[in-house]
Amino acid sequence: MSRMGDVLAGFHAAWEFDSDSVLIRFERGIRTPKLFQTLGERRIPYEALAAVDLSPGKRGTVVLHAAPRPGADPLMEAAAGQLKDGSDPYRLVLPAERETLAEYYRDELRPLLGPAEPADDFLVAVPEGPLQFKAYDGKASFDGKSVAYRWFWTGASSAKWKAGDQTYQVTDLEGVEWRSPEVFDGYLRLLRRAPGVPQPPQADQDPAAVVFGLGYGPVHESLPFAAAVLCAVRTSGPAAPALVEHRPAGRRDPADIADRIRHLGELHQAGLLTDAEFTSKKAELLAEL
Repeated sequence: MSRMGDVLAGFHAAWEFDSDSVLIRFERGIRTPKLFQTLGERRIPYEALAAVDLSPGKRGTVVLHAAPRPGADPLMEAAAGQLKDGSDPYRLVLPAERETLAEYYRDELRPLLGPAEPADDFLVAVPEGPLQFKAYDGKASFDGKSVAYRWFWTGASSAKWKAGDQTYQVTDLEGVEWRSPEVFDGYLRLLRRAPGVPQPPQADQDPAAVVFGLGYGPVHESLPFAAAVLCAVRTSGPAAPALVEHRPAGRRDPADIADRIRHLGELHQAGLLTDAEFTSKKAELLAEL
């Protein structure tokens, strides 16, 4: 860029241009998409971008849109094209009167972009998003080396209860499959290194998947989580064939018990559990401490 430190501010975000990258800072506010609030800010190297365009937007706006190279950004790889325009972190919406300024930055950026070919490695840092979230049928957590699923008895299928709580080492995975919760059958599925062992086609029957619904597993929680797992998988090598580590029997984590009791309380307040059912299950969970 001709002038380092230049800032182009739009709705919900501002782009700060440096010599080799653009720093995207997202606003925080009730009107800002929750995904942007979770991302906070992201530094995008120019070599991670394949194209940048300017087009008319809605209601007197223009849109400066940068297209990341395939394979360059773990967030966009996990999203797999499912993000709506309003939640695309590479779109900067500007008032129409800034069109000339936006054209200037578009033209300045284009000579600095990387090739259109897929990147060999991730060039953009994984988002520092939440490393745990509640799905409809369980709680997912990630510690950088393994993904753990703890099932909710009120949402998990009998197949998942039979399989038990699960822990998957990232070295035993080959990828992730994220289906946006904004579609009917949203889920996060871990793709295992299991030659000849097919996974159940339905996510609600697959112990390597958690399903979304009724406000559980929203985009701003589940997508950064999926990106973090995907990044860890890509940077790790294959391990020994032990694919699934079942949680040993014994005393449960008090935090997990507290989460399940809160989940029961939500269902009770919503009228989905009777007083007797709530009291009985709460007693069972407390007995596991």
